Amino acid sequence: MGRLDGRVAIVTGGAKGIGQHYSQALAAEGARLMIADIADGKEVAGNLARAHGANSVASARTNVADEGAVKALVAQTMERFGRIDILVNNAALFAPLKETKCTEIDVALWDQVMAINLRGPFLMAKHVAPHMKALGYGKIINIGSGSIFNGIPWMLHYVTSKGGIMAMTRVLALELGEYGIRVNTLSPGLTMSETLIAENPGHIATARDRVVAARSLKRDQHPQDLLGALVFLASADSDFMTGQNVLVDGGNSNT
Repeated sequence: MGRLDGRVAIVTGGAKGIGQHYSQALAAEGARLMIADIADGKEVAGNLARAHGANSVASARTNVADEGAVKALVAQTMERFGRIDILVNNAALFAPLKETKCTEIDVALWDQVMAINLRGPFLMAKHVAPHMKALGYGKIINIGSGSIFNGIPWMLHYVTSKGGIMAMTRVLALELGEYGIRVNTLSPGLTMSETLIAENPGHIATARDRVVAARSLKRDQHPQDLLGALVFLASADSDFMTGQNVLVDGGNSNT
């Protein structure tokens, strides 16, 4: 029996990178799953459905920065599964971002990062929360970043957006707690995901050794290092916990 049996989860950005690992972990614990991604998640959904039961996993191509697309996603999830218990706000623009001095960041790129990384989680919470309220229960897990504690040089747009996620979590926890909805942040350190390795070797070359040297646990972080914390936040094990930040970064920062 899985820790998430009977629950329905949406994972944004769940078709690739760390998000794909999140999707796999939730499905393995018994959650029925909607994978929402700008990329095509049909193959991931099909593999998970074959492993965990037919009709247990679906996918939808979704731009979380677009309110119409978010409304359609939530409606599709309700039509398919009849409820929404868990939202993992994972979709974000990071892996393709090149290190850029603050004086040289293009305004259009700044706005794009904020639209995906901040407006997206806001829109998802806005349209999922009414369904959680109807249940009297819910888990919203916002994916933050350990970078907000120490910063990352030449990544002002990304780090600023993740600082906003921390603030969003605190306010949502206060607003939604009376309805039984718990809102927490899961903050990874620099994680060697497949997408980061493929799309941004330059950032890895600049940051990897510095980050590992600053950790208490002196090794690379991998997506699998985050899955225990994710399932904990999604499950009943964390039912009396809200408004918190769970930092999983090998001891780079101490909170």
